[in-house]
Amino acid sequence: MAVELQTQTSSPATRLQRIALAGNPNAGKTTLFNALTGMRQKVGNYPGVTVEKKEGRCRLTAGQDVTILDIPGTYSLAPKSPDEEVARDVLLGLRADTPVPDAVVIVVDASNLERNLYLATQILDLGIPAVIALNMNDVAAKAGKSVDAKQLGQDLGVPVVTLIANKGEGIPQLKATLLKQLEASQLPQLELAESLAGARERLAKALGHAGQSDIAAHGIALRLLASDISTGVVSQVYGPTVADILAEARTDSKLTPLAAAAAETVARYAMLGAIVAKSQQQSSEQRGKSFTDKADAILTHKFWGLVIFALITLLVFQTIFSWASVPMDFIDGGTTAIGDYVRTLMADGPLEDLVVDGVIAGVGAVVIFLPQILILFFFIGLLEDTGYMARAAFIMDRLMGKVGLHGRAFIPLMSSFACAIPGIMAARTISSRADRMTTILIAPLMSCSARMPVYILMIATFIPTAKLFGFHITLPFKDFYIGLTLPALVMFSMFALGVIVAMIVAWVLKKTMFVGPPPPLMLELPPYKMPSWRNIIVTMWERGSEFLKRAGTIILAISIVLWFALTYPKVPETQLPADEAQAAAMQLSHSIAGRVGHVVEPVIAPLGYNWKIGVGLIGAMAAREVFVSTMGTVYAVADADEESQTLKEQMKNDRWPDGRPVWTALTAISLLVYFVIAMQCISTLAVVKRETNSWKWPIFMQVYLTALAWILALIVYQGGRFLGY
Repeated sequence: MAVELQTQTSSPATRLQRIALAGNPNAGKTTLFNALTGMRQKVGNYPGVTVEKKEGRCRLTAGQDVTILDIPGTYSLAPKSPDEEVARDVLLGLRADTPVPDAVVIVVDASNLERNLYLATQILDLGIPAVIALNMNDVAAKAGKSVDAKQLGQDLGVPVVTLIANKGEGIPQLKATLLKQLEASQLPQLELAESLAGARERLAKALGHAGQSDIAAHGIALRLLASDISTGVVSQVYGPTVADILAEARTDSKLTPLAAAAAETVARYAMLGAIVAKSQQQSSEQRGKSFTDKADAILTHKFWGLVIFALITLLVFQTIFSWASVPMDFIDGGTTAIGDYVRTLMADGPLEDLVVDGVIAGVGAVVIFLPQILILFFFIGLLEDTGYMARAAFIMDRLMGKVGLHGRAFIPLMSSFACAIPGIMAARTISSRADRMTTILIAPLMSCSARMPVYILMIATFIPTAKLFGFHITLPFKDFYIGLTLPALVMFSMFALGVIVAMIVAWVLKKTMFVGPPPPLMLELPPYKMPSWRNIIVTMWERGSEFLKRAGTIILAISIVLWFALTYPKVPETQLPADEAQAAAMQLSHSIAGRVGHVVEPVIAPLGYNWKIGVGLIGAMAAREVFVSTMGTVYAVADADEESQTLKEQMKNDRWPDGRPVWTALTAISLLVYFVIAMQCISTLAVVKRETNSWKWPIFMQVYLTALAWILALIVYQGGRFLGY
């Protein structure tokens, strides 16, 4: 069986040759994909599932382009997660939307040869023309390992190209190899148990009659036996005869998918042992502990590992907020300037208000948080590329296991501190559906960056700046206080409260709706290596674009709807008072949002909130940060932000009908607790719907988080009043 990559023609019907990149996680597959495609790539989802689909255009020579498909990383073709199922289905041709690739580049970590060749030989068994990309040779060399690529190629029957992908070494040779005619490999036969070998032969014979080559038939037959693919899917793709033979085989206890996969593992590693022994050498002087082993003795230590992880996490979050302030201020100023400029171009009226206050302000509310998203993914990419992120999941597995969560849930929850949307999307890597769903349902409890304007407004306005402990430093130009203040403690408490409630909710969900222990964390700890800066930049670009497209469009639409709700119906001008602020307040009370605020006031009054705060909570459904600007509209304050003294004064002066102040420190703390817990983000709900393929879970999330927020805010407010605050 051979395939030759054809030269691209001008005919629109010509399909570019499709080359898949496959490999273990942490083998450098993404780095190679970025090196081959650069910015000429697009990210979407496989139809019907939430697994990410990455494709890009690669130019092998002048006038010769191919499509590169980056299939999800997997350790074997016996899948344990949705990502791994897609990898298997693409290679087996089980996805109608994605044809079997014309060739496969199998990325292999040279420093962990035997483990990576397990997947490689499974793919080679399928009869798809392939090239082995032997990556990370520099890491292998530091560990005293050297691989004879020529010998390995002879044993596997495929071309082997040595690479150091993060430095771009070997990329031209890989492209040149892909231009040549590729032959399907003929691997040594696996020494399978008699019953499994017989079932494989029967299936292979039927697959041969269905049009598969001899090599592919035997490989596909073993994959069907060792996987829990439904016979209905098998019948649809390979024919009813193959499905009937498979169904009959599965009635034998020795031929269940689990038993067949176990038997295959034993046989495949027996074959690989001989291949690796011939092609890999280990220098005697390097047989001691490697740098990775020495570093892991500290970084994965039961105590010091946690301390170092906490310090790294603190550094990441501190950097996110400090580094992002300058570009966020720039974007905020730019949005305001654009709005002011548009006002000079348009005549006064509803259309001007819609464009400036609805469209421009709505887009600006999303774009302003882009710097924090980019900085977060810079650090996530850095930690992943160096190999530390896998250690973080390993460390957190010990703690998260106590509430029934999988260690891999750490990464989605960490991402949720910037925004719940990428955090929820990152839960795809969790193999257990129960743990994946639990992680999705608690991700919004992490205090995302959109809550920060609300936190700052409440704390700066109502929490006294009491110094708890610390000391002063007097410099010639200014005095500095170094220590802990009450506002800082309250801010930290909000983040801590979200984490504590998330762990309690996870424990309850695992004891009720998703019963069962988390699966053991089977995680390969890759060697530490220098990061690929190109890879990190591409990841930031990709995630930033995805954030703007997926979140920005939703928030934009909701912001426009909110503008209409705050603006209409109009009060006749003859009935408006002469005072501009009073007229704005009357118009707001008369609007749809104002009327809804009055309707919900009896529900939120026990929490210490009046109808104006209710309007703010409704506005915050578009995005949490919208609460601040909505409060500015409610209190007839123009250009409100968290630093607006006028807004703070208006809030302090607001009164209940009996003369009591609406806003007190207790009210502010109650509202802070509400915002920590409540699901105030429609775009997050939309993402949950897409990730779960059901409206049931976003509705459940909205109901349980809102109810929990109401109960905790009620306890805080009424408990505080009972104690005399």
